[in-house]
Amino acid sequence: MKLNRRSFLKQTAAGGAVVLAAPSLVSAAGSADSIRVGYLHTLAVDGQIWMADMKGYWKDQGLNPTFTRFYTGLEIFQAMVGGSIDMLSTGAVVSNFPAQGQGKVFLANDVEFATAQLWVNPKMGVKSFEDLKGKKIATSIGTTAHVFLDKALRAHGLTPGKDVSLINQRMPDAVTAFIAGAVPAIALWVPFNVQVEKQMPDAKMLDDASSYYPQAAILDGWAARNDFYDSQKDILSRVIKAWLPANRDLIEDTDASLKMLQEQKYPDISLKDLHTQFKASKLFSADDWAKKYKDGTVTKWLQNVTDFYANIGGMSDPLKASQYFDPSLFLAQVG
Repeated sequence: MKLNRRSFLKQTAAGGAVVLAAPSLVSAAGSADSIRVGYLHTLAVDGQIWMADMKGYWKDQGLNPTFTRFYTGLEIFQAMVGGSIDMLSTGAVVSNFPAQGQGKVFLANDVEFATAQLWVNPKMGVKSFEDLKGKKIATSIGTTAHVFLDKALRAHGLTPGKDVSLINQRMPDAVTAFIAGAVPAIALWVPFNVQVEKQMPDAKMLDDASSYYPQAAILDGWAARNDFYDSQKDILSRVIKAWLPANRDLIEDTDASLKMLQEQKYPDISLKDLHTQFKASKLFSADDWAKKYKDGTVTKWLQNVTDFYANIGGMSDPLKASQYFDPSLFLAQVG
């Protein structure tokens, strides 16, 4: 299936794709306010979520969260727009739906410095970017991996949809297709690389997102449903208050935090691989984030990805990041 430039964003905005969620429910017993949170199970997106859960930070803020796992940011936003969750944590798609007026961004997690990767199969004749011409690349359209792939291809003189064909699949299916030899290349995000490395020892990582940082930084962050954002700012402020010590723990006590995460939340990934994932993202302290909120860096990073979605077609007259991103809730806590 080739990329249809005009139908992609129209389908996602209308919630046209089937939402495929594998629920992972966690409750903080005795909390006063229940919240429904969607997430992707990758450290760059859910690291702070699980640290706050394991350390009791959600409970400290009087929150009783129910977490539901999804496999792409598109699916999460469709669920939120449909009303089945109140807020979400995701990757590049945080710059998509809010730019169409569907959700408000209120918190940044990190920058996906090298989490998006391009892998190729040398046995299928692909060892370089030049070899990709005329070939198929599997990825999940509209996700962090797609944003990175577009930048990487164009940087090497290849036009997506013209010089290469993009095959749109949910990431687990795309990985399966790549391993089976159905396609010679895949743009993925960690931890899906672990499966490739284990089952395809001859596969080669051709590039990752770090090659295009900071010009093409991809921000991970949180967004809330419009009505929830309008009426529940106190709860969103408490989400930030729970997030802050979790983020601090990951930065200041990395080894112990990752050990806890690996044992309780990532048992299928080795501690070494989890450390590699951690290094693939850029986390910032509360004070550093406050500076980036204030000087417009976060807004610029969000806008860059919104511009990407607008350029590939299907998003007409998107809102500016300054319109859909609200830094005030975070700055009220950090200053």
